[in-house]
Amino acid sequence: MTVNRFAAAVFSGVLTAGLAVSAVAQDETDDAPKDQGVTLELNKLEQVDETCRAYMLFENDSDSDFDQFRLDLVLFDAEGVISRRIAIEAAPLEAGRSTVKFFDFTEQQCDSIDRILVNGVSPCADASGEREDCNDMLNLVSRADVEFYQ
Repeated sequence: MTVNRFAAAVFSGVLTAGLAVSAVAQDETDDAPKDQGVTLELNKLEQVDETCRAYMLFENDSDSDFDQFRLDLVLFDAEGVISRRIAIEAAPLEAGRSTVKFFDFTEQQCDSIDRILVNGVSPCADASGEREDCNDMLNLVSRADVEFYQ
């Protein structure tokens, strides 16, 4: 009986120490700098006559001012069929700033859009010239009832 109590006490101490180390490690990772990139939020879709207007929030957490940032978007209907492919220019995007922009998808009903694929970002350029890493730095979020993905 005494051995079991001793073993339980040792195990409890090891478990507590492990949790404390885990909590310290978690605190250190929370303070670590987050990946810098551009978060693109599809905030809402709104029908305006025969046009579907997409409101998008761009949060540029990078150190770059983008003077070119063209998104290649593919719209899918509920059956998974491509209904449209659209290129939209989102630049300029200033470093460290958030910007709301809207884009009109003419002759498009919002309720017919089930998914939007960001097929790529090209061209993408800042003061240093054309960049190849823009697809990798893009983080997508959707508040609309539409899947928004890469």
